Amino acid sequence: MTATPKSNQMPVGSVQCDNTTLNLLKANDFVAKAIRDRIPGICVINVCSSPGSGKTTLMQETGKRLGAELGIAVLVGDPETERDAIRMREVGINALQIVTGGMCHIEAQMILQALDHIDLSSCDLLFIENVGNLVCPAAFDLGEDYRVTLLAATEGDDKPKKYPRMFLTSELMLVSKSDLLPYVPFSVEAVTKDAREVNPNLEVIAISSLKDDGMEEWCDWLRAKVKEKREKSAQ
Repeated sequence: MTATPKSNQMPVGSVQCDNTTLNLLKANDFVAKAIRDRIPGICVINVCSSPGSGKTTLMQETGKRLGAELGIAVLVGDPETERDAIRMREVGINALQIVTGGMCHIEAQMILQALDHIDLSSCDLLFIENVGNLVCPAAFDLGEDYRVTLLAATEGDDKPKKYPRMFLTSELMLVSKSDLLPYVPFSVEAVTKDAREVNPNLEVIAISSLKDDGMEEWCDWLRAKVKEKREKSAQ
């Protein structure tokens, strides 16, 4: 069964106009399909969040835990600088920076071009660390198999209803910085309820990259998705 492009998924209560003849995201969806066709055996995870939610730290700690058993690469998106890619490489992760030049999201054509500049010959798991933003990245399919959205405990638990499209188009929500939950007004129960009212199929894991809370559950989720992708590509 063909999956509905993420650009076409609409939040509850929105209206899709059947007579619209111009789909501004159609070209992006075409390139996203080309990415899937080009790397059919690699599990691709699009990691999204607001700035400062802990995406880069999560990628570093994930690489430390899984690097010996899985080939991992990361494409890092930021408006400027190569700082996050440098942080990845410092812990031995194969990483390439995508500098968007001020753009608030990554588009599929940026990923397609980046594939020419990163060695994926032994890669099982490719992370795309998207630009920190809960709005624009939600509309752009990057050829990923799964979209994971981080929501830090420091951000407040009201975000799923404010930014529904991001949570609607995600398969997993990570409540990051869970070690701070005793000190901030954030309810995992409330945020899970709101998020699942937007997307009933959304999985939820509370994690702390620095304190190891939930990290094994996160790594098990990744192992399962890589295995599924291998089995699917072998058919």
